[in-house]
Order: sequence, then structure tokens, then C-alpha cells
Amino acid sequence: MTEVTKRILVTGGTGLVGRAIEKVVADGEGRPDEEWIFVSSRDADLTSSSETKALFERHKPTHVIHLAAMVGGLFKNLRSNLDFWRTNIHINDNVLHSAHESGVQKVVSCLSTCIFPDKTTYPIDETMIHNGPPHSSNFGYSYAKRMIDIQNRGYSEQHGRRFTAVIPTNVFGPHDNFNIEDGHVLPGLIHKVYLAKQSGSALTVWGTGKPRRQFIYSLDLARLFLWVLREYDEVEPIILSVGEEDEVSIREAAEAIAEAMEFRGELVFDTTKSDGQFKKTASNAKLRRYLPEFQFTPFRKAVKETCAWFNANYANARK
Repeated sequence: MTEVTKRILVTGGTGLVGRAIEKVVADGEGRPDEEWIFVSSRDADLTSSSETKALFERHKPTHVIHLAAMVGGLFKNLRSNLDFWRTNIHINDNVLHSAHESGVQKVVSCLSTCIFPDKTTYPIDETMIHNGPPHSSNFGYSYAKRMIDIQNRGYSEQHGRRFTAVIPTNVFGPHDNFNIEDGHVLPGLIHKVYLAKQSGSALTVWGTGKPRRQFIYSLDLARLFLWVLREYDEVEPIILSVGEEDEVSIREAAEAIAEAMEFRGELVFDTTKSDGQFKKTASNAKLRRYLPEFQFTPFRKAVKETCAWFNANYANARK
């Protein structure tokens, strides 16, 4: 019998990415020497240093995937930038410091492409994170996430810790936040299409539909997280994304969802609503140097699977 030598604690373990990692591990990607522990806000308030420390003492992880965060879509960020800053700064500092104090061998934290400068050249890459202010719409969240990179460097230089971070593009999939007001664009559109189909009304998309995004399926991201945990040894972050050629507009995303859900109604664009950042095209060249053969799920297939999950789980997913 193989001895368990890795105890992997996943914060934010019941969220979109945590659930995807749990599924990928359960479906055969886990290894016999690994024990996986998925925790949520019910297990500890990570804004509390004492509760975070107690969580680490209870589970004694050797490795951590840090996903826990206060997150939300464009309009929630616009309303609550200070809350996003303060909450995420507390969470990240508590998790990284508890990991250091308890001797965790490796931490992989999750950043976001929205942390990159608003005024920049494209495609963005891992060297450009701190080159200027992020978009004003979500500066609180963006700066808090940037500080993880600063802390990772500090723990590496001062204590020799293997703390790193990944930067996914727009993640979507089963167990997403499908709240129309506070969720991200793609799950919000899925919920809107569902309601429009039920009521026989038009689908109203906020904004012009012209902004462009790279969407990554949560199950693809989960597989890449396992690779980073096991194989990637740089402190510098790595962008986890489909290629630049797979970028789609919000209009194209809405059309893909309408097709997947067999919605035949009209698409209306409410141009009184903000578009947010027009584009944030990211380069996955660094990832491709490491994993040239990695196969991403085609966008429309991933959308179809996510819509099918939403339809099957509507009672819980819509909350």
C-alpha cells in the first residue's frame, strides 16, 4: 500500500475551481501518495488569523492550493472596491503566513488577468504584472491579488519557501456563480438565457457585446493546477489560458450560450451598461513551453457542458 506523503489543502474548495479540482482528482488524476482536503468558509474564516492558524494545525498540510477569495463580477467590484481590497488582503496574508509557519512545502495561489495594467501592450505576459495601475473598475481586488506575487517573492528570498501563483483567464464551468447581478459575465449570461427562454422574452446583454475575453473551462484549469502543484518550480507566476487565437467577444459568447440552450429569441445589447475593460489578451507562450501538447476543451463544447449542468441543477445553481 502506497504511503500518503502529500496532504494537499485546497482553500475555497467548494467554489468553481475547487469543485473542478475535486472532480478531476476523483476521476483518476489523483495519485496514491496524495490526500486531498477541500475546505470552505464553513471550516474557517480566513480573514481571521487565529482561525486560519487553527485550520492549518488541524489538517497539517504539506501542500496548499489557495483559491479562497472574495470575488464578483464587474458591477459588484464597482460598488465595493474597498471591501475587495481589505477582505482579500487579510485572507491572503493569513493563508501564506500560516503555510510558512507550519512548514508547508509548496503553495500555489490563484491570481487573475484583471491584475494586469489597464494601459498596456498586448498580449500581456507574466513579466508585466506590476507595470502600471489596473483597470479602475476593480482596483481593490486587483491590487490585493498582485500582493500575493510580492509575498511569494518575499517568502522565497527570506525563507526559501516554494510559494508561487497561477494566472487564469476567465474561468467558467459547473458550480460557477450564476448570480446575474454579482457573477461573472458567462455564468450570468447562462442564467439570463435560461430565464429569457422560460419567459419567451428577448435576451438582454449588458454592454455593447464587443469586449473580448479568453475563457478557460474549469476542468481544464483543474488539470493544469495539478501540473503546477507537482511540476512547476518557479516563484514567478504562470498564465494558464487558451491561446490568443481562441479569444471570443461577449457577443460570440452569448450566441454560443443561446445555441447550447436552444434559445431562439432576439439578442438585445444594453449599451447604457458599462463594458468594463475592452480586452486583456494574455499570452500562454510560457505554458506552451512547458506543455506544448496540452489539449484544451473547445469553447462551444465546454459551454454546452456547463449549460447542461446548469439546467440539471437549476434550483441550487441560480442562487
